[in-house]
Amino acid sequence: MAEHEHVRVAVIGSGFGGLGAAVRLRREGITDFVVLERAGSVGGTWRDNSYPGCACDVPSHLYSFSFAPNPDWPRSFSGQEHIRAYLERVTDTFGLRPHLRFNAEVKRMTWDAERLRWDIETTAGDWSADVVVSATGPLSEPKLPDVPGLDTFPGKVFHSARWDHDYDLRGKRVAVIGTGASAIQIVPSVQKQVEKLTLFQRTPAWVLPRMDRPIGAAERAVHRALPFTTKLRRGVLWGIRELQVQAFTKHPGELGFVEKMAKRNMARAIKDPELRAKLTPDYRIGCKRILLSSTYYPALAQPNVDVVASGLTEVRGSTLVAADGSETEVDAIVFSTGFHVTDMPIAERVVGPEGKTLAEVWSGGMQALRGASAAGFPNWMTIIGPNTGLGNSSMILMIESQLNYMADYLRQLDVLGVPPGPSGSGGGRVALDARPSAVRAWNHRVQERMKRTVWNTGGCTSWYLDESGRNTTIWPGTTAEFRRATRRVDLAEYAVLRAADARPGTGAENAEVAA
Repeated sequence: MAEHEHVRVAVIGSGFGGLGAAVRLRREGITDFVVLERAGSVGGTWRDNSYPGCACDVPSHLYSFSFAPNPDWPRSFSGQEHIRAYLERVTDTFGLRPHLRFNAEVKRMTWDAERLRWDIETTAGDWSADVVVSATGPLSEPKLPDVPGLDTFPGKVFHSARWDHDYDLRGKRVAVIGTGASAIQIVPSVQKQVEKLTLFQRTPAWVLPRMDRPIGAAERAVHRALPFTTKLRRGVLWGIRELQVQAFTKHPGELGFVEKMAKRNMARAIKDPELRAKLTPDYRIGCKRILLSSTYYPALAQPNVDVVASGLTEVRGSTLVAADGSETEVDAIVFSTGFHVTDMPIAERVVGPEGKTLAEVWSGGMQALRGASAAGFPNWMTIIGPNTGLGNSSMILMIESQLNYMADYLRQLDVLGVPPGPSGSGGGRVALDARPSAVRAWNHRVQERMKRTVWNTGGCTSWYLDESGRNTTIWPGTTAEFRRATRRVDLAEYAVLRAADARPGTGAENAEVAA
């Protein structure tokens, strides 16, 4: 590879968002792009999370691209290995391999205001790009709590997203810290192997049965022979979840019936009233993500499992001390403590024209126009950006909506100016910069709608909220609403930046033109 290569588009990350962006670029006739991936293979969070029992809590036929249906999902809720294999097939089917640059972790992206381009430093060399599409995802950087004395622990310590498959848990005393979506899959998967499992539960979760089943050969054959049946199945799954949205966003009181279902689910497996009390949440269901499992509660009821209804506060050698003062001796600690969601680490590596990082601009809370564009960072877009998360449906729906927006964004750049040549020079280069007023207006509308939602009124503290208690993660509406909001780029929401003379060495002039 040359020391410096210029491309029209640089995509960061090769999970669902990055691969989806790459497919969309090719379908738009754009082949001058690279996908910069820090690891050695595609898959994103479905590559990194390989812990025992790892699976999706969204039905398989909905948790896949609409343009790449898979009639051969083996289960209604597929495991990590099947989802990762699906992403590898998408990569091959759409000819994405030539665009992939593995082991290319982005260290810094800097906006060159004179040339109207992004200069990108990676561990595999440098690139420049007219447009950057950041698809690093909110579940990419594990979050480890700062526990006093953890460095003195003599045993094994790892995060669920960095599972050590070389470490044998059989016969060990294991502590699992956290009770989120990964913990409820890990606990039943390792409970039978370990001598003792201690679950440190700061806050209990609402858990509903997981209606999972194998998809038989005959059923898969029908989907292969009659593709419309796969599309129909996806449509039904989508419609059901769209109908549920109002209970989360406008009428949280309607979720009381679902709470009763969750309590019955618990009562069937947990006979000990003291343990049931520990596991019963005191907040409205849906405030935190509703978890799906038919094996979590049965595992917690086993004699080799202990639930500590308190968070971990200190480590003294091999002794773990909980906030309630109880002490537990363990051989291994598994942190299932989530990710950096409201403080995305990639933001620290994005530097705008004034020398400020995106993290500094977002220090008061993340916000982006239509979940994609941040003011002051021209031609930089994010997939799964602020307030694009979902509490009850498939993120692939939101990703595809953002891909529509990305495609129109690039079309607008084509209309407004002639794209530069292969070296990054020539043509009448153009950039779009989201107007601060447009970002504020969009964010205000989102936050006003958020006030009524269960995520803000349900009485819990969740990973959806940032340090100031503001929900910068979830979209407070249906996926259909978001699809309409991101169908087209409204140029009135952007300032147009032009390079009057882009020839090297001439000193290009930038002019902001009212859109």
